[in-house]
Amino acid sequence: MRIRNFQEHPIPLYFITSLIIRFINYQGETTMKRKKEVKQDVTKTFVEMPVINPKAAGVDVGSRSFFVCVGQGPADVKEYGVFTCDLHQIATDLSENGMQTIAMESTGFYWKQLFVLLQDYGFEVILVNARHLKNVKGKKTDVVDSRWIQLMHSLGLLSASFLPDNLTGELRTYTRQRQYLIQQTAQQVHRMNKNLTLMNLQLKPILRDLTGLTGRLIIEAILSGNRSAETLAELIHPNCKHPKEVFIKALNGNFREEYLFELKQCYQMFCFLKNQIDVCDEKINGILEYKVWLHQQNKPELSPNSGMKKYKAPKNINFKNCPPQAIAQHANQLSDGVELLNIPGVNTGTILTLISEIGLDLTKFKTAKHFCSWLSLAPNNKITGAKIISSATPSNKNRVAMAFRDAANAIEHMNQNNPLKSFFKRLAVKKSRSVAITATARKIATIIWNMLTKKEQFRYTLAQDFQVKLKNQKIKTLNRIIQEFGITQNEIRFVI
Repeated sequence: MRIRNFQEHPIPLYFITSLIIRFINYQGETTMKRKKEVKQDVTKTFVEMPVINPKAAGVDVGSRSFFVCVGQGPADVKEYGVFTCDLHQIATDLSENGMQTIAMESTGFYWKQLFVLLQDYGFEVILVNARHLKNVKGKKTDVVDSRWIQLMHSLGLLSASFLPDNLTGELRTYTRQRQYLIQQTAQQVHRMNKNLTLMNLQLKPILRDLTGLTGRLIIEAILSGNRSAETLAELIHPNCKHPKEVFIKALNGNFREEYLFELKQCYQMFCFLKNQIDVCDEKINGILEYKVWLHQQNKPELSPNSGMKKYKAPKNINFKNCPPQAIAQHANQLSDGVELLNIPGVNTGTILTLISEIGLDLTKFKTAKHFCSWLSLAPNNKITGAKIISSATPSNKNRVAMAFRDAANAIEHMNQNNPLKSFFKRLAVKKSRSVAITATARKIATIIWNMLTKKEQFRYTLAQDFQVKLKNQKIKTLNRIIQEFGITQNEIRFVI
């Protein structure tokens, strides 16, 4: 390649001048284009979000302090203590700042005292789910959280969590204490079984319930000093499945002192817990009687002297750890005669959990789908690009949903055939047992919502209509298979 010698052949001056002029014109045109583009961006209109609650405050609740925000300024956030005087100071300061509505966010139970006190002062207070406020911009601190709560609440973007009335809240406390005592009772029974096994007293394989009549008589006799297997075998109930000789073999063991000591303490704790459960039942029964009285005051036609028949439970509900039959009677009166025990799998424990957690007035949920979604029994569809990437039900420890799952689990073990049992078995074979439990629990929730909102009884006719529809679908499928493979009548054999 030949390199040009600029000394021998210089570039003409007019050529350099024309290049400079073209460059200047190009820069001018580019600058004008940029100015036009910037001018167009400035003229764009933006939509401003309206302030729905101008007098709104946000409170971030903690175990040791409360952060209260009344605005978005640097001095609008203040920290308070958790003592009673501090709670009154919060209410006083909010009143002085002219606040009318307050949003609180908490992940524990520390919000309850401040919530009730602010309501007594006349404020409109809502409790917000912490999951709805987790996406906070920047470093997450208590001050930033309180400002974010105040901003979102002033724009009307926060929804209140469901909270029961005071009487239902009191009933909820007793019911949850009863459930806790039942769990503690089960632990003591496990420890008694362990000590009997360590003494080689093999009662667990031959006794269905260690805390039944026979089991408790044998344990009390052992703790009183009786060691003879023949004498202990005389205490068995005549309805026991295994004969006396089997009990004599099972009751021959080594009665070691340390195991007897632990067995005695576990049995005493078991008896104490059973007495505490009875005390809880009395408290629960008293509150339900008061609720029935209030309900009858609002509806005089439902008073006891209005000619109503004496209540009789539609099925045997004397299951282990179930509340007494009076719970079913109170629920029947509070729901204006709607009998929830007619639903397969539902017992007094399920009804008590429903009453204590949300009550029997389900009109607060617009539809049955809203109710199932609140229970976390509906699929949580995650859609991106018009494609469902996940449809699993959200994980949520809702006590009512857990009660419905227990009822669905009990349906599988029922002796009598019913539509819900058929649905459970069909789905368990097609999908899995866990999916069948969730789907059956959702059906139970839908049935209960329709019964309580529409004041109608449980009808098997609807399920029978579904069975007829399912049968017609199966017949249609079989006809399609016969036509597809050309099956003749001689090739079909009906097994009766």
